[in-house]
Amino acid sequence: MSQPSSPRAVARPPRLRASDGGHSRILGIGAYRPRRVVKNAELCALIDSTEEWIETRSGIRERRFAEPDETVPQMAVAAAGKALAHAGVTPEDIDLVLLASTSNLVQTPPLAVQVAAALGADRAAALDLSAACAGFCQAMAAGADAVRAGSARHVLVVGAERMTDIVDPRDRTISFLFADGAGAAVLGPSPTPGIGPVVRRADGRYFDSLKMSAGWDEYCADPVAARRPWLKMDGRRVFRWAMDDVCPAAGRALSAAGVEPADLGAFVPHQSNLRMIDLMAERLGLTDRTEIARDVVRSGNTSAASVPLALEALLAEGRVGGGDSALLVGFGAGLNFAAQVVLLP
Repeated sequence: MSQPSSPRAVARPPRLRASDGGHSRILGIGAYRPRRVVKNAELCALIDSTEEWIETRSGIRERRFAEPDETVPQMAVAAAGKALAHAGVTPEDIDLVLLASTSNLVQTPPLAVQVAAALGADRAAALDLSAACAGFCQAMAAGADAVRAGSARHVLVVGAERMTDIVDPRDRTISFLFADGAGAAVLGPSPTPGIGPVVRRADGRYFDSLKMSAGWDEYCADPVAARRPWLKMDGRRVFRWAMDDVCPAAGRALSAAGVEPADLGAFVPHQSNLRMIDLMAERLGLTDRTEIARDVVRSGNTSAASVPLALEALLAEGRVGGGDSALLVGFGAGLNFAAQVVLLP
């Protein structure tokens, strides 16, 4: 008869070393706007429209289209370099690069690695993040968490887009909306909170409201018969969702940060549509004391780049200054959103 085996010794759970947590804030902002300015009149010949119709529908008067040499990585590096200079941080100081883009047509290797290498951030980890127009705010939240947790001291967050590569120039419904550019922010440690709690959600109910018309596999299988994939959008559904879901979430981000609407320095939502921006500001109860970012008028919808581009414009114009609070709200395909209150550098 076999003897019962002795009970296995249970290893004592190891005591893990805690990260040096703390607070985070934005240290610097940078932007890159392509050289070519495209006014509404130039688009009218392609989409059989009028300047007045485009401006009435979107609020956009002009936008920037990238030239062939203004690639997604080139624009990302240019914006990032300006953000580093503004922050007074060297590339060697960067521990993590997060790059948000929905229009980078090279799936691998990660674009963030190319950007880090071009900057000389050789000791940084680097990864891409795909969250469409909410990408920059989602990356901001992830970067702030990394700084607070102690896994990174300085994080470079970039939103870079060439939307003209994925939007049909003859699509009368959306071609006048989208444009190109890049924006970046450097995040770092702070003795006091500088980036508030993020309020975010992915709403799969409206997954097909903003999407590519087909997959590249279908196109590559028969490029003659298949149509090239282009971005398509149900604008009315997205507008209703933004009002019904994103706007209340923006209000919750204010509450989570302990900021009253009357005390907010700036409102910087995704630059999708001027009417949407103004209506969101009205529903949030913002007053004339709050600067409203309306960069969409001259930059169009640059997806993941729109929030940092609009933020940089407010700072460059002197409409806000260091220490002012700003409510950032990104929202788009998925449909998903992310909102947080930050203190400006």
